Amino acid sequence: MNQLFDEEVLEDGESDMGSLLHSGTQAKLTGLLINSDKLSVFTELSLDVSQHDLDRYRLNVKNELQPDICAYKQTPPTPDEEFEDDLITVSQMPDLAIEILSPSQSVSYLVRKIKAYFALGVKSCWLVMPPLDEARVYSKPDSYKTFALNDTELFDEVMDIHLPIAKVLTRGTYEV
Repeated sequence: MNQLFDEEVLEDGESDMGSLLHSGTQAKLTGLLINSDKLSVFTELSLDVSQHDLDRYRLNVKNELQPDICAYKQTPPTPDEEFEDDLITVSQMPDLAIEILSPSQSVSYLVRKIKAYFALGVKSCWLVMPPLDEARVYSKPDSYKTFALNDTELFDEVMDIHLPIAKVLTRGTYEV
């Protein structure tokens, strides 16, 4: 592959391909969060951003963004039972959006995506980077705390979430 193509693949969110580490981390985090009585947790939920101009974030998306995991503190979106069986996209932004670095993504792309989430009204964002054994918890677009294996827990002050960091970042085992 040439250099230009490599950069396009890394910068194009539509080319996001998972991996064992990405998928296992997504499953573990979902399992840890879903046990909370305070949250409604979803994976790969399509968020409708068609009414927003996200060009400045260079995400190459037109109508939707999909966080790896998202959560709502309040009542989550539900279909209108009179007209709908399900929702393809939801316009209600989550309180928490989590992105997990995969081999086909760049960190800079995910940071731009996190900035877009904040512009859309998301209150807290996480960037989990399994290959680096690191997670960042963003409370604002340019303000985050970094957690690594030498920490005891990952703590999100905005969402009041405490998770054992070893369960969030440990490779090779995917039990919750």
